[in-house]
Amino acid sequence: MELLNRFLRYVACPTTSDEASEACPSTEGQRVLGRLLVEELTAMGARDAHMDEHGYVYAVIPANRPERGPVIGFIAHMDTSPDCSGENIRASVVAYEGGDVLLNAERQLVLSAEEFRILKNHIGKHLVVTDGTTLLGADDKAGIAEIMTMAETLLHTGRPHGEVRIAFTPDEEIGRGADKFDVEKFGCDFAYTADGGTLGELEYENFNAASATLTVHGTNIHPGSAKDKMKNAITMAMEFHALLPADQTPEKTEGYEGFFHLCDMSGTVEEAKLSYIIRDHDRAKFEEKKALFAAAAATLNAKYGEGCFEAAVRDSYYNMKEQILPHMEIIDRAKSAMEKAGMTPKTVPIRGGTDGARLSYMGLPCPNLCTGGENYHGRFEFIPVEDMERCAEMLVNLACDR
Repeated sequence: MELLNRFLRYVACPTTSDEASEACPSTEGQRVLGRLLVEELTAMGARDAHMDEHGYVYAVIPANRPERGPVIGFIAHMDTSPDCSGENIRASVVAYEGGDVLLNAERQLVLSAEEFRILKNHIGKHLVVTDGTTLLGADDKAGIAEIMTMAETLLHTGRPHGEVRIAFTPDEEIGRGADKFDVEKFGCDFAYTADGGTLGELEYENFNAASATLTVHGTNIHPGSAKDKMKNAITMAMEFHALLPADQTPEKTEGYEGFFHLCDMSGTVEEAKLSYIIRDHDRAKFEEKKALFAAAAATLNAKYGEGCFEAAVRDSYYNMKEQILPHMEIIDRAKSAMEKAGMTPKTVPIRGGTDGARLSYMGLPCPNLCTGGENYHGRFEFIPVEDMERCAEMLVNLACDR
């Protein structure tokens, strides 16, 4: 029950990150949650629990067995996705017996069993849901609650374990979670992010990722006399988008398939701006996608005039698989911990990224563990209480593994 209470406390703190902000963390709510976590860690007896000047929370659970083993880290992020509102979250617990779940009687909002067929796997469990107007925040406050429950278990039960270190990061959802992470201070041999979804999933492959922007410069002429003079930046931008592969978009890909995703578009006849993300698990295909983006701009510059299309591409993170393969024993540890908690481990590629992807390239091997949630980043997000409990047990097993 304390795990559930923790989770409900944490989701009540609005912590949506803000890409437009230059601050770290990008929103003050993340500091509010960080201070709460420091207070709770200190009260339960963790050592050196503190929040640094950048809003990162760190703490140590000292070893209570004589033999020295590896120092293991556990990491989760405090922010929630800006893809959906995280303000005034109204969470409730439903004993699920099948069928649709009524989230909001006033607005007749339901979690549809037909639309979300994963629900059938959770009959007989207690689901934490929203009222259908906000996200829930299980990504990643479930991970935080599970790590905190692990910490309390280690500190209060006397179960033998090695040294464990904990970190909670800001701004993971906007790609900045590892920006100011102090790997040296963290002092771990390896770590795990608790930032996954469905029970049993274990991830050590993720997308190579880049952000890309296109700026189109047009020429505005009165439409009555525009023939052979006007360059409409909006329609030119549409022409650019049509040069990208139509079958390589998020809604048409799965598994290891990469994509171009148009996230935002705005403009006038004079100027248009398009924002994309580019993703692929395969590094060579990733580089090909970036080259294709630049080549499309070059093709249209040849047609409309040099400088009409400005393409800028910036790498965000890379596939952690390259860094994990030399350390597969940490994957074996995770599989064993899952099995002891009654899970069936399933290694799957992340169709996204985690703090662990960048941390692995910063010298801290860091695969990703399930937290039990479903439908992240949307109004129909939910998480079974029983699955959170299994995940917390998995973390304890990992900490106590010799």
